[in-house]
Amino acid sequence: MGAALPTLLLILAGVLVGGTWSLYRQGAPKAAVLITAALAVLATVAGVLRLLPENG
Repeated sequence: MGAALPTLLLILAGVLVGGTWSLYRQGAPKAAVLITAALAVLATVAGVLRLLPENG
């Protein structure tokens, strides 16, 4: 599952960014928008960190 995991995480991040934007445009509660945005950031960071080479 070497290269698949970062790809899936970055795809998930894209879906979450789209969901965040959609929630914001629909006037959803700020808590829902912030939680979705935080999950998008976490998925992006996790995907990028998985792409970095391991030391050692």
